[in-house]
Amino acid sequence: MKKMLLTLFSAVVLIGSYTANAQMRDTVKTDSWFHHHHDFTGTMQIQVTYRKSNLNQLNDILATNGLQRLGENDIWINASMNHSFGKWIWEDGIGFTPVTNSDENGVKAKYNQYHIYGRLGYNVLSNKDMRLFPFVGADFSAAVFEIEDKAKIESTSSFSDELLNSTYSKTFYQPNFGIDLGVGFDYLIPVKPKDVGCMIVQRQIPIGIRAGYYINAAQGDWRIDENYKLSGGPDGKQSAVFVSFNIGLGFEVKK
Repeated sequence: MKKMLLTLFSAVVLIGSYTANAQMRDTVKTDSWFHHHHDFTGTMQIQVTYRKSNLNQLNDILATNGLQRLGENDIWINASMNHSFGKWIWEDGIGFTPVTNSDENGVKAKYNQYHIYGRLGYNVLSNKDMRLFPFVGADFSAAVFEIEDKAKIESTSSFSDELLNSTYSKTFYQPNFGIDLGVGFDYLIPVKPKDVGCMIVQRQIPIGIRAGYYINAAQGDWRIDENYKLSGGPDGKQSAVFVSFNIGLGFEVKK
């Protein structure tokens, strides 16, 4: 599981580095969609997303085994970047859902999700203070489910006894792949430009919304430990409508 999360984080860093480097090139390519007139244009932002998660099957399994059902896990908190190439917009980010948990007789169940995503959109407006862009994107995610048998773990104070103590404690995870289809809108509030040596940084505060539909195109098997696959786990599709609100800092660096 740690390897998967490290891979997700590394992918976002690589994507962000690549797009930033592409924007900082001095050469203007007039015959391609990478055409742009500025040295560096982008936005750093925080997004809060609502997308309903389907935990019905997992909760039924918990109830069958005498454990309390989990609550909702529908709110995503994302850190993202928005990059402009003329009219084209590339948005990428990484995020998670806060942990939802339940407790029954000292056995705690915990559930949350992580994801990285990338979206490509096209701005259909010419107004410099607003942008409206339909987009399509890819979303790689992982659901993490943990059982913590605190009562059994704390049943002894002896190091030797704890070493081979038998508990219910386990961590399960399930990889998922999805497609985002949606529309984004940003209103750009201008901020006083900043003169930095030979460069001028034009700044804006973007306030925006994203809305669309997430298609859970592929689900992996539930796994445990390093990569041991399990059968018979919850397999309900997580496809759902999503709505995001975002705020950040936009900048345009001119020489």
